[in-house]
Amino acid sequence: MLERLIGEDIQLVSVPNPKTGKIRFDPGQLSQIILNLAVNARDAMPNGGKLTFETSNEVFDPGYLQSHANVIPGAYVMFAVSDTGIGMSADVQSKIFEPFFTTKEVGKGTGLGLATVWGIVKQSGGHIMVYSELGIGTTFKVYLPRIMEKAHATDPGNNSAKFPVGTETILLVEDEEIVRELSTEMLTLCGFKVLAARNGRHALSIYDDYVGPIDLLLTDVVMPEMGGRELAEKFAQSNPSMKVLFTSGYTDDAIVRHGVIEAKTNFIQKPFTASALTWKVRETLDGKPES
Repeated sequence: MLERLIGEDIQLVSVPNPKTGKIRFDPGQLSQIILNLAVNARDAMPNGGKLTFETSNEVFDPGYLQSHANVIPGAYVMFAVSDTGIGMSADVQSKIFEPFFTTKEVGKGTGLGLATVWGIVKQSGGHIMVYSELGIGTTFKVYLPRIMEKAHATDPGNNSAKFPVGTETILLVEDEEIVRELSTEMLTLCGFKVLAARNGRHALSIYDDYVGPIDLLLTDVVMPEMGGRELAEKFAQSNPSMKVLFTSGYTDDAIVRHGVIEAKTNFIQKPFTASALTWKVRETLDGKPES
């Protein structure tokens, strides 16, 4: 049904995680969420593109709530819908869940689709986030409460209170102030030295002025003026031993398929918990340099 709905010029990609947990949810309402998000993505790709569906398990710890006051800590199933469309400005993103708000022409939309999705998700005890950049595309992430079964030793929720330690120097590049501040705090508490930059050009300036080795570049993938991939390529020329860890609100599969980064690149998806970020940083530093 989705293939007929979105048209032949849009490639439909499904990447379900076989370990995704269970939710207690009305199938009819879930179908409504999927259809509304699919239609929204289709309209954002008038010249064709890719529509990607992904699922995964997520655990939000109390520390995450500092930047997301309305999120209840706990275990969730994440359902992501990503497109390679025209993207949205920050102003549009701030209004998309308002009833009757639409960017479509008169007669082309009611402005109720995303408002309906927001209502269903909130009523279920979940929440929804959007990440979008003009010319890159959009990802909607729906988080629905997970029905917790017996925990396994590999469940990341079991290690949420355990953090690694380090003394390395990290150049953190993040254009969202709240994310930059929280990430700096998380890493500093683990012993890392953090040099925080608000964008790519600021990072280059910090790098030129800093005396001493920088062990890791932790950078957002999509940023104004200079993206994380371009920044990493510049540093690779002058400091090939520097490790690189990319982060983004887009899912890793979506940005790989869009050609923003290559497969098997070190990557952590936003939103992340303190435990997930610090362990991923430790893992990247301990691993082999990216080729």
